[in-house]
Amino acid sequence: MLRRSFLATAALARGQETFFRSPGKGTAIMAHAYYTRAAGVEMRSIEQRWSKSDLIDVSFVRTSADNGRTWSAPVTEPTGEKRATGTWRKHQRAGFIDPRSKRLIEFWMEAVLPSDDPLEGLRNYSIYYKIDGGPTTQLIARGGDSLHPLPGLELGRNGVMLGDNGSVPITAPNGDVLVPVEMFPAKDGKLFNPGGGYTWSDTAVAHGRWNGPRLEWTLSNIVQGDPARTTRGMVEPTIAFVDSRRVLMIMRGSNDKNPKAPGVKWTSLSTDGGKTFPEPKPWTYDDGSAFFSPSACSRLITHSNGRLYWLGNITPENPRGNRPRFPFVFGEVDKTTGLLRRATMREIDTRRAGEDEILSLSNFYAHEDRESKEIVLYMTRLFAHTDGWLGDAMRYRIRV
Repeated sequence: MLRRSFLATAALARGQETFFRSPGKGTAIMAHAYYTRAAGVEMRSIEQRWSKSDLIDVSFVRTSADNGRTWSAPVTEPTGEKRATGTWRKHQRAGFIDPRSKRLIEFWMEAVLPSDDPLEGLRNYSIYYKIDGGPTTQLIARGGDSLHPLPGLELGRNGVMLGDNGSVPITAPNGDVLVPVEMFPAKDGKLFNPGGGYTWSDTAVAHGRWNGPRLEWTLSNIVQGDPARTTRGMVEPTIAFVDSRRVLMIMRGSNDKNPKAPGVKWTSLSTDGGKTFPEPKPWTYDDGSAFFSPSACSRLITHSNGRLYWLGNITPENPRGNRPRFPFVFGEVDKTTGLLRRATMREIDTRRAGEDEILSLSNFYAHEDRESKEIVLYMTRLFAHTDGWLGDAMRYRIRV
């Protein structure tokens, strides 16, 4: 069993500051920032205001010319609109700079939800993107169409989503753009949920190959969970190359309907550049010992120093589904084994004396600072109370 003594306390965090402050109880702020050019320090930030799960009330965009020290006035970004057939919803993700082509690719998911129920997104969401601010393009694999964008999907029956901000695209050594996605299988015309949890999803990786200024897409094999071991399947994949051919995928699972099962992160290691992934297994430390992790997103991030790091939640006791989502930790991944180096683990933040146990340290984004080489972490200290959400968006700096 994991004990807190295995985590050094905030040893790598240079500090934290409030990035955007909540206007008051009833509204939590989730925010992040990203670079908009292949070189330099121009940035864009996205501030999202939330009052309930999985629906954005309003979003604001700002720009910075000085590496996020100062920001322009906010501009409203549409995230919802009433239409004849329901409510159109859009969930923007951080922009991605492809280092090979030097292009900025902005991904998001959108759909019209008939009764504005977030769970309707499992049947209706599809993925869209823009390249260098150009026209909106739906992500459609070869042989698909706008109704059937990926193999096995029929929008209106079952859809596809981007994971949270940890599901960041990466560029392969051959120049392909790899996008981790989660898909919602269907059976007999209905969403398939063999685990009986809140939702069920599979994961995969979309491969985009440049054809001039356009991307042409194919899809990896589907990575599926064992419903006896994870009641929500495989969720919110994060990926990274550990060498020129092997792609590590880390996924969120859940024990929400089977609390006696261990709550863990799941891993699958592709040996052919991310075209095929083997059956997932629980992720462990490099010494083979297990650790607990709640059903929450995580992030692999490759640093310019050549090392691979992981950010996410590790708990001292077995979690129950999503909770607790603290402590939040940081550590290095062994690029030979694809396992988490136990000796490197550090606690970045956790619940403080007097704080409610409902605290969630999750739904975050991170990037490498181009000036300091620190990892900059954007994360909300979220308190999702039933009588009103609350939480400031924080910015942490982590020395590596």
